[in-house]
Amino acid sequence: MMEIIAFTGPPGSGKSDRALIVAQNHQAECIIDDGILIYQNRIVAGKSAKREPSRLGAVRRALFFDVQQAKDVQKQIAVIKPQHILILGTSDRMVDKITEALNLPRPSTYIHIEDVAKPEEIKQARESRNKEGKHVIPVPTMELQPYFRGYLIDSLRFLRTLTKGTSKRRGEERSVVRPVFSYYGKLTFSNRVISSLVHYATQGIHDGKISHIYSEKSTQQMNGIILFMDFTVKGKTPIQIKDLVNRMRDNIQREIEYTTGMSLEMIKINVITDVAR
Repeated sequence: MMEIIAFTGPPGSGKSDRALIVAQNHQAECIIDDGILIYQNRIVAGKSAKREPSRLGAVRRALFFDVQQAKDVQKQIAVIKPQHILILGTSDRMVDKITEALNLPRPSTYIHIEDVAKPEEIKQARESRNKEGKHVIPVPTMELQPYFRGYLIDSLRFLRTLTKGTSKRRGEERSVVRPVFSYYGKLTFSNRVISSLVHYATQGIHDGKISHIYSEKSTQQMNGIILFMDFTVKGKTPIQIKDLVNRMRDNIQREIEYTTGMSLEMIKINVITDVAR
């Protein structure tokens, strides 16, 4: 049975930089990172989020919203038949969504960047990302040259000890790129946009009124939001209201996450009603 290992941490915290080591330590033959499938130090399927011109496009690419991209990766996984796959993401939930998009098992192990990197190393990685827009791809530069023409900055080479207490060392190479979207800052959406998406997602579902829609940035996830709204409905039984609210939640979450690439962490609906007798 295939085993999935999740490797998570905030953007720019050094996940891609350490992906090869983590994969090796957990016998992962394949790595999924930012929309691409890596096998034997080569990109064998998918499209890199780092080639997208906008941050929104990058988020959607990393989550495999493109059906053909997901199919290509699934097909290659079926050919390789790996026993272990390492999937990188900004949160546990993001990795869960990637496994769902690719029809893979849920992760059996969750590794966080804090488990493999010191606080000062994470800080240094984030400063490099924020100040210089540098993004690491765990693939040798030579493999990326045709794929990232015009994007490459430099290659990273280093030697590391294979096992404790031995002088044996192995060379590894990764590449650094500076995507266009790295200059654009953080991804945000106005309440007006979120409100329009909520009304679009719920049209035809209810005959009530949705009002006072607003959102807050999540403190738990980099691109996560918490949504608040009032729902006024009359002439419905408690069972009918519960069914309506559940359907609305599902449609709203699907529409907002698909359209914006943001992760909807929670939807808080305040129901105002005159219950039918």
